[in-house]
Amino acid sequence: MDLTPYRDFIPELAGASADFIRPYFNNPELVVETKSDATPVTAADRGAEAVLRQLIKAKFPAHGIVGEEHGSENPDAEFVWVLDPIDGTKSFITGVPLWGTLIALLHQGQPVLGCIHQPILGQLMLGDGRTTTLNGRPVHTRRTTQIGDSTFLTSDPFNFRQRMGPGTDALLARAKLVRTWGDCYGYLLVAAGLADVMIDPIMNPWDIAALVPIIRGAGGAITDWQGDAPYPADSTVAAATAELHAEVLAALHA
Repeated sequence: MDLTPYRDFIPELAGASADFIRPYFNNPELVVETKSDATPVTAADRGAEAVLRQLIKAKFPAHGIVGEEHGSENPDAEFVWVLDPIDGTKSFITGVPLWGTLIALLHQGQPVLGCIHQPILGQLMLGDGRTTTLNGRPVHTRRTTQIGDSTFLTSDPFNFRQRMGPGTDALLARAKLVRTWGDCYGYLLVAAGLADVMIDPIMNPWDIAALVPIIRGAGGAITDWQGDAPYPADSTVAAATAELHAEVLAALHA
């Protein structure tokens, strides 16, 4: 299957959404609303997804679209785009640039292309399950094999502990460095070889889809916490270097 037309289209999508989002970032007049699930949302989230949908419909009218803010259209199509216009809205609304736009393409229900775009830092990561690039440069996960040598990331340690139990403290204590450089940016760091483990305890399909081909394309492993396929389940996701992943899962279950 030739993914070239879709891969070439993703930078156009990323650029258009970035142009919409940038004026809202670090803007003291930004209005933040709270959704029914108690998560924040802004005009930047909603408007950027609308921009992405308009471009996709014009370019590939037969494709489906699933997005966090505007629901599903033709979700049973052969090709479906999965969109999270601002993954990491809590960082976004506090002026922290550790967020990104997630764009994924599914073929017959499975992620085949993924994009993480951080427009403030000028970073565009693309993965297809075989290769992953950051601003056009191939990247690869690190070769870390021991938790004690790892840089361990999670978006929110409190959610991590609540979902996975008190044993998470022992796991985090084993890592060389623990930080909350989270949401999609943590997965970018793992894929780029700048961190080793990223775990999120609560994930939706639009949070996960783009990450699968990115982490796998960089040589890493990504599963749910049982070791099964992370998509389309909405569950805990663990991404790590291929050498470290099994040890992390074993430690979670311990």
